[in-house]
Amino acid sequence: MTVSNSCCFLGHREISETEELKIQLYNVVKSLIVNKNVDTFLFGSKSQFNDLCYAVVTHLKEEYTHIKRVYVRAEYPVIDDSYRAYLLEDYEDTYYPEKLIGAGKSSYVKRNFYMIDKVRYCVVYYAADYTPTRRRSGTKLALEYAIKRKKEIFKFPI
Repeated sequence: MTVSNSCCFLGHREISETEELKIQLYNVVKSLIVNKNVDTFLFGSKSQFNDLCYAVVTHLKEEYTHIKRVYVRAEYPVIDDSYRAYLLEDYEDTYYPEKLIGAGKSSYVKRNFYMIDKVRYCVVYYAADYTPTRRRSGTKLALEYAIKRKKEIFKFPI
């Protein structure tokens, strides 16, 4: 995977999903495919924003059949063939970054940092008034990291 043609999605577990958001997200993702030649999209898990992004990319894949959806696991470094086959029903690839081994409770934050390092573009849903179920917002940490790493960021809500 090359950095120049890849994008990852990061966002809160719960979002305000509106038709306007769906349209804006669709337009951003389509523009990334058409104007920036993005062909690989990295997905994490456990967020409504991730689910929405997956739906948008999957819809666009009908027209742009060359694009790839990749599930970057934060759990299960080793998976059996049946679980791999299950994941590959929805994604073109899945893998577990070696650097997450032993990460424990911070595995999701480290997975997000890993995805950010692997891409040029980040599509992020971050609401400053969001109250996370944990003490710190993983999305806020990811956004700050993406800014620090000088990634091109498309932030929602607009």
